[in-house]
Amino acid sequence: MLAEADGTVPHGSDSSMRTSNINNNINPDSSILISKMEDVVIPFSSEVPCDNNGQRMWWAFLASSMVTFFGGLFIILLWRTLKYLWTVCCHCNIKNKEAQKVNNPANNPAADKAPKGPDEKEEAPASEVGWMTSVKDWAGVMISAQTLTGRVLVVLVFALSIGALGIYFIDSSDPIESCQNFYKDFTLQIDMAFNVFFLLYFGLRFIAANDKLWFWLEVNSVVDFFTVPPVFVSVYLNRSWLGLRFLRALRLIQFSEILQFLNILKTSNSIKLVNLCSIFISTWLTAAGFIHLVENSGDPWENFQNSQSLSYWECVYLLMVTMSTVGYGDVYAKTTLGRLFMVFFILGGLAMFASYVPEIIELIGNRKKYGGSYSAVNGRKHIVVCGHITLESVSNFLKDFLHKDRDDVNVEIVFLHNISPNLELEALFKRHFTQVEFYQGSVLNPHDLARVKIESADACLILANKYCADPDAEDASNIMRVISIKNYHPKIRIITQMLQYHNKAHLLNIPSWNWKEGDDAICLAELKAGFIAQSCLAQGLSTMLANLFSMRSFIEIEEDTWQKYYLEGVANEMYTEYLSSAFVGLSFPTVCELCYVKLKLLLIAIEYKSEQRESSILINPGNHVKMQEGTLGFFIASDAKEVKRAFFYCKACHDDITDPKRIKKCGCKRLIYFEDEHPSTLSPKKKQRNGGMRNSPNCSPKMMSRHDPLLIPGNEQIENMDMNVKRYDSTGMFHWCPSKDIEKVILTRSEASMTVLSGHVVVCIFGDVTSALVGLRNLVMPLRASNFHYHELKHIVFVGSLDYLRREWETLHNFPKVSILPGTPLSRADLRAVNINLCDMCVILSANQNNIEDASLQDKECILASLNIKSMQFDDSIGVLQANSQGFTPPGMDRSSPDSSPVHGFVRQASVTTGSNIPIITELVNDSNVQFLDQDDDDDPDTELYLTQPFACGTAFAVSVLDSLMSATYFNDNILTLIRTLVTGGATPELEALLAEENALRGGYSTPQTLANRDRCRVAQLALYDGPFADLGDGGCYGDLFCKALKTYNMLCFGIYRLRDAHLNAPSPCTKRYVITNPPYEFELVPTDLIFCLMQFDHNAGQSRTSLSHSSHSSHSSSKKSSSVHSVPPSNRQNRSSKTRESRDKQNATRMNRMGQEKKWFTDEPENAYPRNIQIKPMSTHMANQVNQYKSTSSLIPPIREVEDEC
Repeated sequence: MLAEADGTVPHGSDSSMRTSNINNNINPDSSILISKMEDVVIPFSSEVPCDNNGQRMWWAFLASSMVTFFGGLFIILLWRTLKYLWTVCCHCNIKNKEAQKVNNPANNPAADKAPKGPDEKEEAPASEVGWMTSVKDWAGVMISAQTLTGRVLVVLVFALSIGALGIYFIDSSDPIESCQNFYKDFTLQIDMAFNVFFLLYFGLRFIAANDKLWFWLEVNSVVDFFTVPPVFVSVYLNRSWLGLRFLRALRLIQFSEILQFLNILKTSNSIKLVNLCSIFISTWLTAAGFIHLVENSGDPWENFQNSQSLSYWECVYLLMVTMSTVGYGDVYAKTTLGRLFMVFFILGGLAMFASYVPEIIELIGNRKKYGGSYSAVNGRKHIVVCGHITLESVSNFLKDFLHKDRDDVNVEIVFLHNISPNLELEALFKRHFTQVEFYQGSVLNPHDLARVKIESADACLILANKYCADPDAEDASNIMRVISIKNYHPKIRIITQMLQYHNKAHLLNIPSWNWKEGDDAICLAELKAGFIAQSCLAQGLSTMLANLFSMRSFIEIEEDTWQKYYLEGVANEMYTEYLSSAFVGLSFPTVCELCYVKLKLLLIAIEYKSEQRESSILINPGNHVKMQEGTLGFFIASDAKEVKRAFFYCKACHDDITDPKRIKKCGCKRLIYFEDEHPSTLSPKKKQRNGGMRNSPNCSPKMMSRHDPLLIPGNEQIENMDMNVKRYDSTGMFHWCPSKDIEKVILTRSEASMTVLSGHVVVCIFGDVTSALVGLRNLVMPLRASNFHYHELKHIVFVGSLDYLRREWETLHNFPKVSILPGTPLSRADLRAVNINLCDMCVILSANQNNIEDASLQDKECILASLNIKSMQFDDSIGVLQANSQGFTPPGMDRSSPDSSPVHGFVRQASVTTGSNIPIITELVNDSNVQFLDQDDDDDPDTELYLTQPFACGTAFAVSVLDSLMSATYFNDNILTLIRTLVTGGATPELEALLAEENALRGGYSTPQTLANRDRCRVAQLALYDGPFADLGDGGCYGDLFCKALKTYNMLCFGIYRLRDAHLNAPSPCTKRYVITNPPYEFELVPTDLIFCLMQFDHNAGQSRTSLSHSSHSSHSSSKKSSSVHSVPPSNRQNRSSKTRESRDKQNATRMNRMGQEKKWFTDEPENAYPRNIQIKPMSTHMANQVNQYKSTSSLIPPIREVEDEC
């Protein structure tokens, strides 16, 4: 092959063209000698002295490599042969030496003086082997990747090998062989330096090798043999031969090892992918280098005349089309060596291409699409959501979290799940791509937690699978997630969903779990049971509370239908905001009235700081509580912007403003001072509904009493303090009795029939031995709250499998007034035995809902039980002998009090003739199954749950409505505390810690401190068709009722429970009711309305009932004699069927006429208490008959309900 001085002649041209080009391009003083056979010659000049013969010297370069390789191989084999012969020859001598050592003891002086002979020869090699071993170990450490020096050296060698390969790519554009001056060629100098380093590294590897022969035959060693020696020959001959330098591409095979040394590759798939790619590419580039060499050089036996000019990259292209069997034919091998190589390469290359490429594609395709890392954005917080990530859970969460009523939510949501999302979920993420990111991984893996930057996240939210078959296993999984996250970053705030109440205790075992710092566990079973229990006390309350903490958009309806008023209330949510300094010093009722009348806001609670700086949430406190500077208020409003009015309000600037929309920030010094002193209002740490606030470390979530324990009226305090009887639990929050054996509370069907139950709660429960526990204690606890007097407690009758109830009884045996009827809720005989037609509420629950795969069948038992009850018919005359059940009246106006206030003589509970009029609340798992509960509604199956009639009426409840609590708790963790306080009857973290220790309530003696805990608000329903508010019931304004109830009785009204067809004035309206949340001031009232209100605890209501049994020794027999249970002889049960409707009406009318007398009662006022006189006029018989259509209950503030007739 020809190599010109200027390198401009094309490669592979024939001999005559090269000669002609040389004559035209070389300097005049240069000479070219051409052999007789017209051999190709190498040009040379005076500046670059080459061989004067101009012949090729490629054999010299190749010979240097061959000699080095085979010479070293020969030496190694020779050494091994000699060593083997030496071992065989000296084998007998070694045995003789061992025998001599045995025969000559070491302590023999003669042996020491004797000539050692061969022993002396053994000592020298022994010391020499030790030295070699140390050198070998040192060399092994130097090239080992176990040390930092070794890793640096290995990476450096690899990097220099790639650099040498890059130099080859540059030189491949030059002739294969040319004259080069080492001192002027920069690339040759760099390549020389690289190869010197490779030679030193080769020496280290040789020393460290255990088997020198295998080391000599390694791929890396062969690469060094054919690349290092030619460089030294090149310097000596002042020639450059491209030769076999392409073998440096084989170093790419080690690429995966290098990445593993650097701890970059960690998974098996990534290692395998890099291995396949590196082998494929190195083989491809190496083969292309060989084709480039032989095609540009030609065949030696053809005197290199059949060469062709191909660039290296054309050879790369040729090899690819050859491996893929495409073979376009535009580039092909012409030399015999090239074609021979292609024959064998096709066999191996095709096999490699067919096996490696599909596997590489499969690994790339199976690579996690969501395997990256989250990049935090400056000035923007992010949260991590993990756990049960499905389309339903994510859509519900995002719909509430990103609701427009929250103002601008500057929070990015990062989902972490170990399963890639399906197409629907992926589409949901893409729709919210500006605020949502998804990463595939597990929170149990610290590496994945680092990927989502959990240490800088504002919070971590863990979703639970509400529909799982094993709730305990699901809770265990979430607890493990909490442990993993807290172990990685103890300070991270965690909000997790829990299914079972008893599993919350395990969270307390985590050292870094701290609810004072914002960690919260939302127990779905606890809240679900609490919501249902509150519906037993005030029907429809579950719907109202569920709508308050869920973000709903306002839906405007023009028609005057019940949906219009319901949806106006649904648009209200619960928010928090700091109160303006203009409210400082005012009492809570005064501020509440001002906010409602002037600011159009409903203030229901405040965060109050005591003198000890301990924070507590006070729900509707009395006049004794004065507003402090920086008081946090809990409001009911339609959006967060409206609540800002309470913060911006200034008496000097806004006192004469009538339009609340004009109340905006003013420049008064008081407001500026307040903002300076309390910057936490807008601080990221203090978040409102759209940016949450955390309790202080000493904050207690329980409500403070309205009075100091020692300031409660002395007579009442002394009468309740019986140091010998335990009436309440150790916290004073719940009624308590000594544990009873389940056999003492079991009623047979005949015993239940002999006992007239009235104003009670019937709990229909489906379950068996294998069912998961639903946690009935959470249902009973709100009904046994200590802010009820004992005679106000509703008797609870469980109807269900005795095997299942035995499992639940361990948590129920300390509650009074509880009975069990073994049976089934589908048995009408069992239902009639417990007088279901006289109950205040029938609750239908199922513990078998999650054991069915078909979602539409999950609620079959509850739906069948509900329809079964609604289709039942009852004897109309049964109402004559039913027990008394009183309606609601303000404090001091108890019908059973000595004054016999006329306000409480609302009528006895009217009889129920059809099951459709029985108040029922049914628990559902699948929201769509709500369509089967009411046969008279026209709800579409795709209608959202909160828009359906059963939910609006408070007759259906689904656990899915609790999903909104996750985002509500994140933005304001006080919301969860407020909700739990309202629905659980007063459960506190202290009580949870106690239950975690004993799993049962502990009785406690009455002390001023525990009795003070009774002094807390409770939810009730107020009837308007009679009593002190009757004048407002017929066409009055809701705002007037609100102000009157607040001023007169410290009652805080917050909603209406209205008949569905009250606006139609129909002759026979439907008796179903629906919920209206926070009506406006001018909202018109009707006489049949029931008002939701928060009332104060009445200390005097229980004094007249001292004769009632509140003994802690209540047994099954005594429970039958409670205020709502009456034993009736069989003869009376037979005679009661002969009573007629007319006689009962006369009795009721006579009783109502006796109510027309003047009575007095006392109320809490800002100043001194004073008596108020109310004159109730006697009612006519016609009015008594009309009122008889309504029924009352014996609840805390007994919910007054109308007897529902068929629509």
